[in-house]
Amino acid sequence: MQTLRASKCGLSTAQLPSSILDVIDALNKAGFEAYLVGGSVRDLMLGLNPKDFDAVTDATPAQVKEVFGRRCRIIGRRFELAHVYSGRELIEVATFRAPPKKAVTSASGMILRDNNWGTIEQDFVRRDFSINAMYYQPRKGIVLDFCNAIEDIENKTLRLLGDPTLRFEEDPVRMLRTLRFAAKLNFTIAPEILEIFTPEMTQLLRDISPHRLYDESQKLFTMGHLNRVLPMLIDFDIWPQLFADISPVISTFIERAAINTDQRIQIGKTINPAFFYAVLLWKPFLERCEFYLGKGVVAAEARAQAGLDVLKRQATRTIIPRFAETFIREVWEMQTRLLNPKPQQIQALSTHARFRAGFDFLLLREKSGDSTTQGMGMWWDAYQLMSTDEKERAISQYNRQRAKSRRKAATEDVIESRSVSVEIEPLVNEPEPHRRERKSRTRPDRPVQTVSAGGSEIAYDHPILKRKRVKRDLSQVVFGPTQ
Repeated sequence: MQTLRASKCGLSTAQLPSSILDVIDALNKAGFEAYLVGGSVRDLMLGLNPKDFDAVTDATPAQVKEVFGRRCRIIGRRFELAHVYSGRELIEVATFRAPPKKAVTSASGMILRDNNWGTIEQDFVRRDFSINAMYYQPRKGIVLDFCNAIEDIENKTLRLLGDPTLRFEEDPVRMLRTLRFAAKLNFTIAPEILEIFTPEMTQLLRDISPHRLYDESQKLFTMGHLNRVLPMLIDFDIWPQLFADISPVISTFIERAAINTDQRIQIGKTINPAFFYAVLLWKPFLERCEFYLGKGVVAAEARAQAGLDVLKRQATRTIIPRFAETFIREVWEMQTRLLNPKPQQIQALSTHARFRAGFDFLLLREKSGDSTTQGMGMWWDAYQLMSTDEKERAISQYNRQRAKSRRKAATEDVIESRSVSVEIEPLVNEPEPHRRERKSRTRPDRPVQTVSAGGSEIAYDHPILKRKRVKRDLSQVVFGPTQ
């Protein structure tokens, strides 16, 4: 172990929020050791902004609860932790862990229970990567490095502590963490990890709960380097363990969506991770729609059933929460409504709760070369920037164009039906039915009487002379102004 000066590592208390300092100070005041550990220390040393701060202490979760009272909540079965609330911030506080006295593992070697408390020297051995095993005490201004992790940070190398095979068997999710850190930090994966990172090893992910795999997939989507990690998921055979019925090919549509997601994160905009799931599952959804349409199912019902089938199939890998499933299906349904909107519904559609997500999805499809959008992505893009009068003119023009397209389509259908029509020989030559001739109202032997008007003659049987004239009682008519 080596003790490093925090200032030499580029660390200072000015970089830390008051919430984490309050937690560490409270634990120290109660007589316990407390350190910052994990990704927050690593990111600060690399000049990045940590998303959250985790603390580690020699106090048990029950003792942490005694220190913070109602501000603390103990969670977890497999790894018992304490969540401490400081204002609006949540700080995760873990206890130093020791090697289990009696290993409680699955058949594949995955740890099922790990609540054995120990010392800081024992705790660092239990951590996965060397770059996550540096302990920072901000009040003392020191960093404890037990595994020469400072060199791995300087060389940008991702290295596991201990035997890589054993570490992956203990927790297969570490394979996902390996790719996530390599993509996020742009680190090189150590050769000893690459040797055992095989398709057979990735099969261990099938033992992980689909709920936990969904949480890990969200971390991949929201880390800001999604476009970089997607090819790595395919190269390391992780893709089929995360996504069902999705071909391991990064299409132009998926690539554009990944780039767009990363750009939004970099400029500080919020994202919905379920949106990228909608992108990934779009092709299986269309294929399932075609299946039901081929069976003669009504289009709306085909889309609804296809959405249920695709999401149910994906649940065998990652279980998407119900609210996220609803969001995905609404985005898919908005595609039909945005492609062929009724003119009188355009204004209401632009204020729909899912309009923005549906529009972004449509525009990404169009920019990816999807010709089925018929240019409506750009139309909606321009529509949102118009004034009220310009919107009314745009809707009128759209209505005329829509009617013209319908007439053209109807004409083409008639021409097509005429070109393919074939005269069919009757099986039995039946005589045509006798049609009774309609008698003329004017008798042929009676001369037609005429009335002369304006130099031309009008016959008495002309329709204008057959109108019944209604006599009006003029005594009831009031002439002139009335009150």
